[in-house]
Amino acid sequence: APKFRGGVGEFFLGDLLGQILPQACFFLQHRFKSGEKVDAAININDRLVPVDAKFPLENFKKYIQEADEKAKEAQRKKFVTDVKKHIDDIATKYILPEEGTYDFALMYIPAENVYYETILKDEALGEERGLYSHAIRRRVIPVSPNSFFAYLQVIVYGLKGMEIEKSAHLIYQTLAQLRGDLARFQGEFQTLGTHLGNAKTRFDEAEKRLGKFSNRLDLVSEGRPAELAAAPKPEDSGD
Repeated sequence: APKFRGGVGEFFLGDLLGQILPQACFFLQHRFKSGEKVDAAININDRLVPVDAKFPLENFKKYIQEADEKAKEAQRKKFVTDVKKHIDDIATKYILPEEGTYDFALMYIPAENVYYETILKDEALGEERGLYSHAIRRRVIPVSPNSFFAYLQVIVYGLKGMEIEKSAHLIYQTLAQLRGDLARFQGEFQTLGTHLGNAKTRFDEAEKRLGKFSNRLDLVSEGRPAELAAAPKPEDSGD
């Protein structure tokens, strides 16, 4: 049944995302302001890549099972119409930069044979190629399980690169802060050195005055007034 088939597609999509991406990097059933819900949204650098699972199977089955060439061609056109409608719906409902999405979306087709018929098959009339061109013009990129896996691997490497960039930015900020702290400490250290130098000068001066005072005290104690008169006084700056 179409509803069950859609649920299976959404389940496979969520399972694949969960196997490859960190849980914080994607959301399932992301709702927009319009009330529309996209099956998944991948968070890359604080913006979202909408991913919707589409499984245009009914007319595809009729197309591949039809034996009559004329009827087969008619079914193929219906199938192409189905896919174009899915593409247009995704482009209209989910590519919303004003709500934080990138200006493109992914259409996940969870069956390789449907994806092959949608994108890769090149027939004489060239409508399938035109279908892919239509998708690109609407900025909707069709992906299959295999190709989506490759896209997700690229996203993983991109996320790792952004984490490295964030870490490098944090390290740079920390170094800048440390450089400021070092400059402030150097200033305080120079000030302390100046104070210590001044204190040393004062100490040396006080030591000399103390020596003079001690010398005069000895002369007074020994009763040598003549030498006391000639001895330098503590308040004299010279020696």
